[in-house]
Amino acid sequence: MAVVDAGPALVEPATAPARSRGWVGSLAVAVPAGAVALIALACFVGPLVLPVPPPIGGSVLESYLPAFSPGHLLGTDPNGNDILARILYGGRSSLIVAVTVNLIGLLVGGTLGALSGFAGGVVDTVIMRVLDVLIAFPSLVLTLAVAQSLGPSQTNTILALAFFSIPAFARISRAATLRLRELPFMAAAGLCGTPGWRILLRHVAPNIAPQLITFGMLGMGIVIVIEGALSFLGLGIPPPAPSWGNMIAQGQQSISATPMLVVWPSAVLFVTVLAFNLLGESLRARWSGR
Repeated sequence: MAVVDAGPALVEPATAPARSRGWVGSLAVAVPAGAVALIALACFVGPLVLPVPPPIGGSVLESYLPAFSPGHLLGTDPNGNDILARILYGGRSSLIVAVTVNLIGLLVGGTLGALSGFAGGVVDTVIMRVLDVLIAFPSLVLTLAVAQSLGPSQTNTILALAFFSIPAFARISRAATLRLRELPFMAAAGLCGTPGWRILLRHVAPNIAPQLITFGMLGMGIVIVIEGALSFLGLGIPPPAPSWGNMIAQGQQSISATPMLVVWPSAVLFVTVLAFNLLGESLRARWSGR
């Protein structure tokens, strides 16, 4: 069942400022979305079409080459590896970690939160108390501890970060479901004898999805920063596999002589996180009607 629209006769004609806000809102979404798409294409498709060498296996005879050297657009690192190749492959690793972590949080946490808010009673109490216990722990400290105990790898980084993303998604999902449950069309669906699982799939999930997606876009930037921090500390993606975090860690050892080894991955990390944050905020404003 759908909410009945009042019809166009009751809606005032759009004014010029309203149309202007619409264009501005569309542009505010399109620009960061385009930046995210461009970064993703560069990381996943770029190495296949650009003449960049492998990210590892360089020759020490070509170490510390400056930018715009023949065959090395951004130069090389102390091991002779191409910096551009390592940035692209490192971005691929960071994006895979961020997407996987937020997808796990959205699916698991979103499902638990929707079930908790829709069912109420004992189910709500049990689920939320368990999640409250997880939230009570200092997540960053425990993430470091989990990453240290599991060992540095991409899979272990995903597991450590996903474990603490679930409660956040669950709280967003539960709050949205509780507001949705009070609407008349939800009561009407129940009175018609619609099974609970069908109400969750057909009515609850589509209506809470925008809030979860918005939160996920903001979470992408957070996960990329945390993954970079873990790799910087040697607890994330281990060398010689490229990661923006371990590239910054490697470059800071000779930052006074070759600062660009730190500047390049830091700049790409900054732009990527900024693009995801702007996209998440623009989606939130657009879907909330502001």
